[in-house]
Amino acid sequence: MTPITLALGGGAALGWAHIGVIRTLQDAYIPIGAVAGTSMGAIVGACLAAERLDHLEEIARTANRRTVLGFLDPALNRHGLIGGRRVVREMIDHIGPETLLENLSIPAAMVAADLMTGEEVRLTHGPLIPAVRASIAVPSLFTPVKVDGRWLIDGGMVANVPVAAARAIGGAATLVAVDLFADYAGHAAAAMPDGRPRNALKTGRAGFLMLMRAQGMLTVRLNPPDALITPAIGHISTGAFLSAEELIEAGRVAAQAALPMIRAAITAQKSGNPSSLLNH
Repeated sequence: MTPITLALGGGAALGWAHIGVIRTLQDAYIPIGAVAGTSMGAIVGACLAAERLDHLEEIARTANRRTVLGFLDPALNRHGLIGGRRVVREMIDHIGPETLLENLSIPAAMVAADLMTGEEVRLTHGPLIPAVRASIAVPSLFTPVKVDGRWLIDGGMVANVPVAAARAIGGAATLVAVDLFADYAGHAAAAMPDGRPRNALKTGRAGFLMLMRAQGMLTVRLNPPDALITPAIGHISTGAFLSAEELIEAGRVAAQAALPMIRAAITAQKSGNPSSLLNH
């Protein structure tokens, strides 16, 4: 079957759902020929392209409070709360310190944002580890990363669903995107079951999720993928790194539902009549 290109969106812990999506595609014998990732999508995409997804899935499924807290190393400067050194060490252990983006098994793009210009930055060449670290640099939480003379932060600020970056590296291949923030209704139902705001923290989180959903919707309208996968995970917190089992399964379910659409898009692409069939 003709390989597809994946665009994996950001979403912190919700990114575990990407593993379920990828496993479903693999089980359905749909090859992945290229991948673009933002934030947590960059971590999953990097592990996929480096053929280390098994290791990442093991980390996800065996995580406990102690291991999660171990990744939250305090920063040694005033540019962020977390230095990210433990994340870097973990990736080096599993992927290797000298791995280059251009030497991965499939073309890959890690999406970040230029802190000075506000522009989307697509990292497709050079060292893999700094590129991933830049893509996950949530402002104020993780310290920014300097790559090629530019200070970079989390790509979710400008392109949380990296459709354009995926098209740039995947060419005319069928493009499948995964939006982790599409299920705002699920969040609202879980957080406000009586239809009323509960407190400032919950209202603030709702506003953030609403903003991310709107950005994702605008992205896919301006540059539609051939298929869009939207796992029903709005009820799960972006900090729920211990919910890997549920998130991976949700990714599987959503991808399974999208398989007919993905196969139809591949067939249309091969016939020279591509169409945009979005899975809402």
